[in-house]
Parts: sequence; structure tokens; C-alpha cells
Amino acid sequence: MKLMVCVVQNRYRDAMEEGLKAEEYRMTELSSSGGFLRRGSTTFLIGIDEHDAEKLNDMMKKICLDYEVKRGKARGKSHRYISFMIDAENSLPFLRQQT
Repeated sequence: MKLMVCVVQNRYRDAMEEGLKAEEYRMTELSSSGGFLRRGSTTFLIGIDEHDAEKLNDMMKKICLDYEVKRGKARGKSHRYISFMIDAENSLPFLRQQT
């Protein structure tokens, strides 16, 4: 099991949420600002199987590119989102130790 942490520019938030829900991905959404991707971003936490990681990343790229075809690309923006994969295998035993 992997945890994908994906920080998305707010411009793409609605399209990303709708696209991932349509493919039946379950996620937690956090509003975030400052530091990492400047202001106006949303962080999605998505639990996935390791073999789904490439498919999910390709889908997210397609969602952003399709959005840009409809609305046009934002001027001066060099990124749409950034994602990190975290191994979530050991999280459950850690939680059990704390109880």
C-alpha cells in the first residue's frame, strides 16, 4: 500500500477531484497555502496499491491537460501539481502500538 501526497494548484482542484472520483479513487482533501508551491493549492491524500501508481499519475496529467484545453493554460505557471509516494505498509502496526 502506498500513500500519494499530491499538491495541486487550486486552478485544477475541481477538475482533479471530479476526475479522481469518476475513477473511484478515494481521497482526503486538505486546503494548503504558503511555502511549498506558494499560495493557493490543495493537497490530496490518496491511498493506492503500488501497481496503480503509474496509472494514477498518467490520469492526473490527463486531467490537467484536458482542463487546459477547455480553459487555457495559466500564464507564468510552470507546474500543475507535484506528488510524492510514501510507503504506508508500516503505518497500521504503529497505530496499534499507540493504543
